[in-house]
Amino acid sequence: MRWTVHSEKPLFTDPWLDIRIADVEITGGRHLEHRIIRSRTGGAGAIVVDERRRVLLEWRHRFITDAWAWEIPIGGIRDGEEPAAAAAREVEEETGWRPGPMRPLTVVHPTPGISDTQHHIFWADGATHIGPPTEDWEAERIEWVPLTDIRGLVEAGKIVSGTSMAALLLAACDG
Repeated sequence: MRWTVHSEKPLFTDPWLDIRIADVEITGGRHLEHRIIRSRTGGAGAIVVDERRRVLLEWRHRFITDAWAWEIPIGGIRDGEEPAAAAAREVEEETGWRPGPMRPLTVVHPTPGISDTQHHIFWADGATHIGPPTEDWEAERIEWVPLTDIRGLVEAGKIVSGTSMAALLLAACDG
């Protein structure tokens, strides 16, 4: 059944988030109040694969979940910026590697039950090291990890971000 949205009212708004409450009609004419997080920008990231079929990953801590795990470089899309350009910029800022040409891989909706956020994920063949990351707070370390290791890292709980997991498993299937 398709739910019917009768209204949305803002609860909190800032430059990043628009949190709302919606009056939603579900089965049998019943209504519920549902919280929604509207994204202001969306995100873009990349699977960067070198000639040895290794993917560029960041080992990082997420304070919200207090967890360490591998992730792909990803971040927000700036006003007026195309998703592919944002993905390339994020790779460079977070890793110090300039990716090769970007081509679309997938779009992930990481939390569709509560948010309209979209993550545009691109594939880049290769990268050129240009120096240390300009955003040195993003990762503890940056490594090239064999695509053949991805499934094992997911099973071991070393890749837990939904967007990173979806994109990396898709890349491992193609790789």
